[in-house]
This record gives sequence, structure tokens and C-alpha cells, in this order.
Amino acid sequence: MIETTIQTLPHGIDLSIRTCGPRGRPVLVFLHGFPEAAFVWDEYLEQFAKPENGGYRAIAPNLRGFERSSSPADVPAYRAKHLVQDITALIESEVGKEGKLACLIAHDWGGAVAWNLVNQLPHLQKKLVIINSPHPGTFLRELQNSSEQHAASLYINFLARPDAPALLAENDFARLWPFFENMDATWLTDSIKNQYREVWSMGLRGGCNYYAVSPMKPDENIKNLVLPPEMFTINIPTQIIWGMGDIALRPELLDGLQDYIADLRIHKIDDATHWITHEQPALVKQLIRDFLR
Repeated sequence: MIETTIQTLPHGIDLSIRTCGPRGRPVLVFLHGFPEAAFVWDEYLEQFAKPENGGYRAIAPNLRGFERSSSPADVPAYRAKHLVQDITALIESEVGKEGKLACLIAHDWGGAVAWNLVNQLPHLQKKLVIINSPHPGTFLRELQNSSEQHAASLYINFLARPDAPALLAENDFARLWPFFENMDATWLTDSIKNQYREVWSMGLRGGCNYYAVSPMKPDENIKNLVLPPEMFTINIPTQIIWGMGDIALRPELLDGLQDYIADLRIHKIDDATHWITHEQPALVKQLIRDFLR
């Protein structure tokens, strides 16, 4: 059964958290993206808490700015260092400062947080699973050199605008549903839509601030952006699950990842999109189970 709590972190941020499984078990943490929330992982939490699937304590926090988690007003409060601080504190509250997360599993913006966290603090987790979330090294390369990826990313400039949250909320969130419906949205039932409505009605400003603060935008500044190479290396076993029909994140983002990740396995799923976690949950869960074993 899913339990929901509000956890106040040592640095004063509240995270609303969904958990399944008692303390004392090996821990999995699942990170969501935009425009989603922690509830999208419920099926995964329940499955991985079962003894036949490892008997984990499975946790999905709402990232800062989402659902009932703290939503600071200042855009700089959404910089990567603050998001990493949040999830680091959550992990340490579960496994202690000397323990290790069994695996960090992340999709979309959750993946952006995970790439940064594992780069900076590889000792906190044993393994990493990334689902359709671009590695910063290949994403920067493609934004700077690929007209196709540049065009596919133009939506970021809209979401970074100060008026984006208000525009997204208009007419029953008419501008948000196409995020799903422009790809395979057969999974988007009326019941699930109502879950999204409930979360979106709590506010969209925090989620849009992720785009506002990000330097990874297809704008005039991207050509001159230089990131230090040490930001890109990942030194724990990493599995990437990628829906190849993702129209926002092109498959070329997978090219060259072996230059940054020594222990890497990539699963390319041809008949899936950015929303593979919804479209093919059984496959995604099986790939995660196999990786954990």
C-alpha cells in the first residue's frame, strides 16, 4: 500500500513523498519529470516492494516545486545544486551517511537531477537507471550541433517564459495535454487525467522554473555554453532505457555515452516514446529487475 508523507529536510525544504515497503529494506528512489508528479510511480513502488521483486522499500518524492513539496518563489532556487541537495538529504535520511541506495531510477527532469547527483556523489547509490533523460554532455553537443535536436527542443523556450504557468493552466490545461497526446497516449485514461488535473491545480510555477533556470536552452546563448568535462562522468553501473519514438529527445543523444559512462548498458525500445514508463510498464519493470539482479 502506498503511504504519503511530508518530510522536512535538514535545510528546510519539505518534500511530499510516496513510499511502499517498511524501513530497513534495501531502498529504491524514483524521480519523476515534467509535467508529472510522484504519483506516476505508484505501480512501480507497489511492484518493487513485493518479495518476489526484491522486497525493496520504494520511494518516490515530488521534486521541489511539484505537488505539495516546497515551491520557492525565486527562480535560482531551482538550480541543479539545490535539487541535488534535496535528493541527497532524502537518500541519507533513508540509508544513513554511510549507507547506499540500491538504485536511483529517474525519468525526464528527474534524470537531470540524477545525472548531477551521481556525478557529484557516486558513493550514495550502487546503480543508476535513466529513462528518456539526456546526459548533459550529449545534450549540449546536440543542441549546439544538431538543427534537428535544436528544433525539437524549442518548447523549452516557451516553458521558460514567466507567463508559461498561467498559459498552461488555461482552458483545462489545454496546452499541457499535447505533451502526452502528441506521442502515444492510449494510457491516458479519464481517471489518470484527473490525477494530473489535481496536481497541476496546485501550481505549475515550480515545474516551469526548472526550464527558466536551465542553461540548456535552444537560444542564442547555447553556442557559447561550455561545461567542465568533469561534470559528465558517471562511475557506477548505469542502465539507460530509451523509447526511440521520443519526438523531443532524439536518438542521437545516445551516441557517445560510452565516453562518459564506463559501465553502461542501453536498451532501445523501438515501439515506445518519451512516456515509455506509462506505455510499457511491464517491460520497464522487467528491465529494472534484471539490472538490479
